[in-house]
Amino acid sequence: MLKVINIEPTPNPDALKFIVQPAILKSGTRSFKDFASSVGDPLASAVFALGSVTSVFYMDRFVTVNKDARAEWSGLIDSICEILEGLKLEPEQVGNVKDSVTDTATDEKLKLIHRLLDEKIRPGLAGDGGGLEVISFDGQTLQISYHGACGSCPSSTSGTLRFIEGLLQSEIDPSLRVISY
Repeated sequence: MLKVINIEPTPNPDALKFIVQPAILKSGTRSFKDFASSVGDPLASAVFALGSVTSVFYMDRFVTVNKDARAEWSGLIDSICEILEGLKLEPEQVGNVKDSVTDTATDEKLKLIHRLLDEKIRPGLAGDGGGLEVISFDGQTLQISYHGACGSCPSSTSGTLRFIEGLLQSEIDPSLRVISY
C-alpha cells in the first residue's frame, strides 16, 4: 500500500508533487492529460474523477497532479492523498513501462539525444514534478512533449525548451532544433 510521505510545490502553481513510498513504477512514466486517456489506470482515473484535475503524471516515487487554475488546492489535497493511500496495486500494475522511442531507437543521433536527456534534463524535470517524452525526430528537429508540472508551466515552453535546444546543439549538432508538442 502506498503512503504519501510529502507534498511539494512545483514551479507551476497549478501542480503539486505527491511523494510516495514504495515506488509506484519500477521504471518509465505514465502521463494522462484527461479522464478519457486514464481509463484502465486505477490511479489516474480515480484522481480525475475528483473533478478540477487537468493532468496526472507519475513515475518512480511521485505523482504530480495539475488542477484547473480556478480550483483551490484546499478542496483536492486530502482527497488525492486518500486515493493514493487507498490504492491497491496489482503486481502487473507496478511494472516496467517502456518509452517506445528510447527502446526502439536505432539512429545513433537519437540515442545520443536520449542519453543527454536522461543524464542532464529528465532528472531536473522530475525534481520539479515533471518529465518529457520524445514524440518524433527527423534527423534535425526533435519534437518533445512535457508532462506533469512541466505540461502547463510557462517556463517549460520558453526557457526550458531553449535550454534543451542549446544543450543538444552544443553537445550533438549545432543545427538541431527542438519544438514542443
